[in-house]
Formats: sequence, C-alpha cells, structure tokens
Amino acid sequence: MEAVARLKDVPTSPRKMRLIADLIRGQRVSRALGLLKYQPQASAAILQKVLLSAVANWQQKNEDERIEDADLYVKTIFVDGGPMLKRLRPAPQGRGHRIRKRSNHITIVIDSAAQPVLEQAEAQTPENEN
Repeated sequence: MEAVARLKDVPTSPRKMRLIADLIRGQRVSRALGLLKYQPQASAAILQKVLLSAVANWQQKNEDERIEDADLYVKTIFVDGGPMLKRLRPAPQGRGHRIRKRSNHITIVIDSAAQPVLEQAEAQTPENEN
C-alpha cells in the first residue's frame, strides 16, 4: 500500500531541488533519510521533512503493520515548477533587469517492498489457477 506526501510552493528553484531528489529516488526510506541528513544543501532538509510526512501517512493507512517489517522505499519522487515571482532589478542607463524568483512543488510516493512479494506468492498458488 503506497502513501503520498506533497509540499507546494517551496521557495527554491526546481533545478536545485531535483539534484537532491535524484539522490533518493528508488532508495530505501532509512537510507534516504541518512543521505538527506548529511547533505549540506538547504533542499535536503525540506525533502527530509516531506519524506517523514510520507512515512507518517503510510503509518496512518497501515496501522496494523510495523514500519520495520514493511521495508519501505521511495517509489517515485518528482519536483514540478511552481509559480514564479517576477521582480525588477535596477540596471545601468535606466533599464531594469527581470529577476525570476522560482518555486516548486514536491511529491513523494513511498511503498512497501514486502507487499509485491506477498501478492506474487498468492498469485502463484494452485488454488487461484482453477
């Protein structure tokens, strides 16, 4: 059973956030949290909070299962561009240069790696073939 966490309008450029998101794509949740904890970028702390929120959402959906037994991993993570604030910066000779302050939206989907193995085992039993 998968769980989703979203964070919208993060005031960081999507390009910077994607660099950190690429590090944890497909990783186990425990390893991803360890990677994010020691990254020097400010984006890592934001992604760590969103990942912890996804774990809490998974725990809310699956109250009867333990996190240790579930073997959670980051199924998908993507960073989309958000609204852009446009500002003008004074430039020489009376001109103005446009400054674009970018933002992004983060979506993380986590899933249990143990779940597909159980479903495959049930599908291969002789009782289901009849």
